[in-house]
Amino acid sequence: MFASTSVRAASRSSPSAIKRGSFVGFSCLAQNVFDLSLLTITRFRQSLSCNMCMQRQRYSVLTSFLEVPCVSSSFDSSLVRRSNIVECQSVLRNCLPARCMSSTSIELKTNNDVVRFSFGKPLDKTGSSTKGKKMAKRAEVSKKAKLNELRFYRLKAKKKMNSPNPEVRIRYKLEKAKRKEAWLIEKLIKFEVAKAPADIHDPEILTEEEKHYLKRTGEKKKNYVPVGRRGVFGGVVLNMHLHWKKHETVKVICKPCKPGQAQEYAQELARLSKGIVIDIKCNNTVIFYRGKNYVQPKVMSPADTLSKNKALEKYKYEQSLEHTSQFIEKLGKELEEYHKHLARFKKVNENTTQDSLINT
Repeated sequence: MFASTSVRAASRSSPSAIKRGSFVGFSCLAQNVFDLSLLTITRFRQSLSCNMCMQRQRYSVLTSFLEVPCVSSSFDSSLVRRSNIVECQSVLRNCLPARCMSSTSIELKTNNDVVRFSFGKPLDKTGSSTKGKKMAKRAEVSKKAKLNELRFYRLKAKKKMNSPNPEVRIRYKLEKAKRKEAWLIEKLIKFEVAKAPADIHDPEILTEEEKHYLKRTGEKKKNYVPVGRRGVFGGVVLNMHLHWKKHETVKVICKPCKPGQAQEYAQELARLSKGIVIDIKCNNTVIFYRGKNYVQPKVMSPADTLSKNKALEKYKYEQSLEHTSQFIEKLGKELEEYHKHLARFKKVNENTTQDSLINT
């Protein structure tokens, strides 16, 4: 009797937690709390199967109750045995389907010889309650609000571009170019590759006669490696090693090449390929010698170089950065000239006003 009254009180306190079909399971469990030592496993199975046949709804609360350990009172501790409880729990787990399992936490409390059920919040997958955890809600912005914001910025930019004041137009272009410059610098930082620690390399000492001979042979031979707009990357070093299989020297032709850039390429290729620079001619052709004790490495393209695609992307960003920097300089000069023009115009106006006052 006391079990049914406690179940009714629990249903009033949290009606959403208990369904209509779960009252039979709760009453059965409450009545059998003190009789577990007397019942056999077979009788418990029979009673449970009857209850399951009568009620075909989901026993989500009942199964979650089995997941929480049962706490018994002081007066029935001598009667209830731990083995019987474990066996009964295993029987119930096997009987109920897996899809009816729930994550709600239920406790059985026995205070002053009264059995009470306490319902908690649902458990996570890890088994911890979700109490005290606040779900961060994302601020959803409608599509119309985004379009309105973009329209506002476009109109604002259009007003500045069509402003009658030339200083406003120049400053707007200058700010836009500086933003692009900062963005390009951030992109180029990603393409920077950390240089590997340099291996111990003893460069061979060549006499003047040997250098002259190697220079003449390198000029006569037609084998060469092109260095294009991508610059120095892994494929250039790989091609040099492939040429050094059959030839002592190889020409590296840099096109397009700015003045002084061939020397930079020569230093970088000498570090990566461990070759010897013999001569730099016409500011775009470098002759490399493989060395007397040359041994072809296992990995011919070094790890601290860019791939072909990444080298091309880096070149595009560098070219764009160069143009934007030139454009910023041009705008800065225009702004200075405009300020000088304003200063001259003010001086002319002041002189004319003074002359008019003297004449009057």
